[in-house]
Amino acid sequence: MDMEGVAFGHGSAGRDASACGGSTQQDPCEVSPVGEESGTLYVEVCLKSGSTADRQIIREHVRDALSAIPMDTVFESGEVFFYKDNSQLGPHVDYMTFDLEHSCQIWQAQNVSIHVFQLSEEGPYDETTEEDQSATAFTHWELPCVQFKGLWDSLMFETDVKMHLLEFASTSLLFSANNVDANIISWNHVVLLHGPPGTGKTSLCQALAQKLSIRLGDTFKQSQLLEINSHSLFSKWFSESGKLVSKLFSYIHELAEDEDTLVCILIDEVESLAAARTASMSGSEPSDSIRVVNALLTQIDRLKSRKNVMILTTSNITDAIDVAFVDRADIRQFIGLPSDKVRRQILYTCIVELARAKIVVAGRDGKLFLSSEESALLDEVSSITEGLSGRGLRKLPFQAHARYVRRPRVEMVSFLGALLKCAQAESVSREALLSG
Repeated sequence: MDMEGVAFGHGSAGRDASACGGSTQQDPCEVSPVGEESGTLYVEVCLKSGSTADRQIIREHVRDALSAIPMDTVFESGEVFFYKDNSQLGPHVDYMTFDLEHSCQIWQAQNVSIHVFQLSEEGPYDETTEEDQSATAFTHWELPCVQFKGLWDSLMFETDVKMHLLEFASTSLLFSANNVDANIISWNHVVLLHGPPGTGKTSLCQALAQKLSIRLGDTFKQSQLLEINSHSLFSKWFSESGKLVSKLFSYIHELAEDEDTLVCILIDEVESLAAARTASMSGSEPSDSIRVVNALLTQIDRLKSRKNVMILTTSNITDAIDVAFVDRADIRQFIGLPSDKVRRQILYTCIVELARAKIVVAGRDGKLFLSSEESALLDEVSSITEGLSGRGLRKLPFQAHARYVRRPRVEMVSFLGALLKCAQAESVSREALLSG
């Protein structure tokens, strides 16, 4: 029997997130990050919503608990549960995760970094434009928040793009905190993710902001994420758009005045800004539009001096990104469609989740085992789904159940057969659509 075992709960892939994944490719002019310190163990401790425990005391209890673990214990990334039987930690800790680049034994961990936090349950609120109350100018999140719980771990890519982005963002904030002369070393606090729709760019930006709020919790007392609707920046009254941009960034500067607050700004589909600028230069749009875009670029330049601001941007159309904007990006990361390996990982986490939910019948001892036949079916599904985005892949299990299963519980091999049928139907439908 070919056993691919995952103990339910030992890992947060697919938990509380509808995430995407894809292949990645760094821009040729990018500088690869130095990388994590070898053997660094990051421990993230989420307190229960009602806990009033002192975070420093919790950190000390976690360190004591770690020191009691046998020296030959192998640490791996994922959720851990040793705190549950600890009288000092159990009543206060909601969940705890380990995060490290490579598996290692406890004596190999050269550094242990413990981050204690609580998730905000308030949810987002939308700020609308004065001209059109139905148009959202931006969405405001308090981080870390329960809505993004598990999002970082559920995102899957071919390379270590998540860790690279985290290190880039951390370095940007570190240089600012240490007053590195920006006239000698230039950086703008701007990240640009570009690639096809559905590959997880927006989710990755949200997850990165959440991760920064946790990892930098000792530096910043609170963290905010503002998701800007690019389309709303260009109202049908172009002359009013300039006022909207000014109002928006005045609000951002007001937030950033508090240097104890980390402010992350997410500008989705930034190519819409480039489109307006190009159309204006060609004479097909009012000249007001180019003034609005230039105003936006000027505001981004003004934020460069802020030590507590990160600007995260996405684009679905690589060729349409304004050169003036691209030049301002410190990191230009391509997020492509998932490879065969990543597609299989995404589908496998979906199966694990359905087994956890007792919709797909799991194996023994709370673990999921795939037989050789089942593993071959999963391989075939991942093979024929080439061209699907991570978003599309995560829809397949739902579609397969609705179209071919239609009962509360199903055996693993039957479900994988249904998944294969659904993938084949999707492939035919996609080819017909592409052929016109």
